[in-house]
Amino acid sequence: MLFSRPSGVEWIAVFLGNPGLKYGMTRHNAGFLTADAFSKKHTVAIDRSKFHALTGVCELEGRKVLLMKPQTFMNLSGDAVSEAMRFYKLPPERLVVVSDDVNLDLGRLRVRPSGSAGGHNGLKDIIAKCGGENFPRVRLGVGKVPPDWQLVDWVLSVFHDEDAETILKTASRAADAVACVITKGAAEAMNRFNG
Repeated sequence: MLFSRPSGVEWIAVFLGNPGLKYGMTRHNAGFLTADAFSKKHTVAIDRSKFHALTGVCELEGRKVLLMKPQTFMNLSGDAVSEAMRFYKLPPERLVVVSDDVNLDLGRLRVRPSGSAGGHNGLKDIIAKCGGENFPRVRLGVGKVPPDWQLVDWVLSVFHDEDAETILKTASRAADAVACVITKGAAEAMNRFNG
């Protein structure tokens, strides 16, 4: 199916996180870390302020992709994403979202073609504001919440030492998974990157 939209953008890749230096290496910013890895791999800057996000545009095998790092804070990610989707007249199936996942061990990746928010407030807001759950997502395992921690403290905790190395390697693989979803489809990305 062909879509008619401004400037030919066919996909939106959204990398979830919280803006500000103090959140840089926190678990909740696994999406932003993936954006940085994607930016390096594809030599594209994600630094233009548009749609309440930092954005960039790249081409993947002939497909024009808008890259987004929402600057709305996690719980309001849907505001930025819905604005871009309306502007480019894209259905949810042409959106891929990258987020952290506290239900996965550190370093695990999980690609899904659709599904629930799984308790993730950024995904929950996107689902509520962007037309449902029918969009692919790439989730990065950031480790399960330790028994003596509150969820909010855990996701805002900083990666250190070996954990920091692990998440940066995972973010690099997640960047490849995003490109695979867009160019080869979610099923192929699941085969290659899940596990």
